[in-house]
Amino acid sequence: MTSHTITAAASGTWKLGDLEINRIGFGAMRLPQTGEAFAPDAAPRDRDQAIAVLRRAVELGVNHIDTAAFYFSRLRSANELINRALAPYPDDLVITTKVGPHRDPSGEWWHAEPEQLRGQVEENLRQLGRDHLDVVNLRMLGNRSIADRFGALAELRDAGLIRHLGVSNVTPEQLAEARAIAPVVCVQNQYGIGVRPDHDAFVRDCGEQGIAFVPFYAIAGTGREAGASGADGDEVLAVARAHGVSAAQVRLAWTLHRGPHVLAIPGTGDPDHLTANVAAGALRLSEDDLALLDGLHRRGA
Repeated sequence: MTSHTITAAASGTWKLGDLEINRIGFGAMRLPQTGEAFAPDAAPRDRDQAIAVLRRAVELGVNHIDTAAFYFSRLRSANELINRALAPYPDDLVITTKVGPHRDPSGEWWHAEPEQLRGQVEENLRQLGRDHLDVVNLRMLGNRSIADRFGALAELRDAGLIRHLGVSNVTPEQLAEARAIAPVVCVQNQYGIGVRPDHDAFVRDCGEQGIAFVPFYAIAGTGREAGASGADGDEVLAVARAHGVSAAQVRLAWTLHRGPHVLAIPGTGDPDHLTANVAAGALRLSEDDLALLDGLHRRGA
């Protein structure tokens, strides 16, 4: 499969509320540093390279970028790189950010209380140079009630600071609790081949409710912030060989085949990886391919 002319449009489209996007997007978590995200000793990525990757992503038709104010290294902030690379922003570009977790300059983590969420929203607005945020995901920790925090964001939506709301790292019960407060356009949870097969029904339910499901770590899997381990199962490698693509492209294509509401937000600071990730949106897996990969997935491998 050639990739140099394939754009994100090949992945199809979905609407986050009234915002139409291509299903292959870009995740900014890996942009501020090389190596493991959030590692205190991670080397800051070359600024010009990061800016070039963002601009190339847009050239390739990516119009959905996922970011957060807590995506930063010692010298780089993902939000500020996005601002520098892409402002003034294209009319069709949708920037999704998330609030809840926070890192101080030393890298220490804490989780915002409801009354602190406005400050996090304003921080994202300032860094991105926007007067409103397209989509804000409330990222949760554990099974606690979502009501107070999501209610605080719903008030900011009513005030015009946020256009649409989503949730991240949630259970079906938390999603239902959020939807009773305000519309939810997306769910962002960890998911991929062999990762959380118990989420399969939740993924389907989101589609039935018209809610986008946005897997994170779809390539990295259990490698999470450190990235993919390279230890792909025989099934993934067999499908990759059959199509002449990489294992990472197979993993992305498989997630997109889970339903028309499933989006992808692979992140990279490497221009070649970016091109390959976008090209994965054009990879069409056969029924035999899917049966092979689904079996691997159900085994949690």
